[in-house]
Amino acid sequence: MRAGANATARRRIGPQTLPEVTLSEDGEVRFLHLGTEWIQGSMIIDAPFDIELDYVQRMMAWLLFVEPDTVSKRRALQLGLGSAALTKFHFKALRMHTTAIEINPQVLAACRGWFKLPDDGPRLRVVLADAGQEIRNPAYTGNIDALQVDLYDHEAAAPVLDSPDFYADCRSVLTDEGVMTVNLFGRDASYERSLQSISAAFGADAVWAFKPTREGNTIVLAQRTAQRPTRMQLLARAEEIQSRWGLPAVKWLRIFKPVD
Repeated sequence: MRAGANATARRRIGPQTLPEVTLSEDGEVRFLHLGTEWIQGSMIIDAPFDIELDYVQRMMAWLLFVEPDTVSKRRALQLGLGSAALTKFHFKALRMHTTAIEINPQVLAACRGWFKLPDDGPRLRVVLADAGQEIRNPAYTGNIDALQVDLYDHEAAAPVLDSPDFYADCRSVLTDEGVMTVNLFGRDASYERSLQSISAAFGADAVWAFKPTREGNTIVLAQRTAQRPTRMQLLARAEEIQSRWGLPAVKWLRIFKPVD
């Protein structure tokens, strides 16, 4: 979760105030909560490595900008573990080297105990750390192809880290073909302010966005190096993503476009 405004955010979610993790189920789906009714992640109990929520599926839109045959050779990084849906999908379905950064040890324990997150190994690692500090670790610089940012406090009110400086740190970890996807959801969040911060760090010509989900999640995508594939190129890529990995990528194209 991350300088100036980010320092205040880190104090708000420091170790002494980390919320308690709770679980709920509806029979088919298990949900992760952080001490409130707000859903922080989910898992289909009989398909634990699938991605259940629409907005989490949209976090995978970085696949539209890389050759599918190269995916397993790439590296993914998640800031915020949630219910580990993204971490598991990158590791299991995409066969990628995957790292997640999570500040709350209870979340990690819940993911290992209740959400089928595998143990750390040669291709999988979970780091218990403040993501705003850990992302500045030189080990990540220029090495990440797919970065997902989903950093919310227990009230799901606004992104915990949302400044131009933070997004510049995010850009610095990406390879030339690297892509960041961010979940911008919150009752108190300003989408336009967040979008301006992302554009300031990446350049407006490198930023794409989905329409909001019914629940209000807006996924924004930013490229380290701006590229604008044609509609036909995107469609061909989306069809292959859908065929290989079962993600609804063709539908994405109706609700996904450059912001500039």
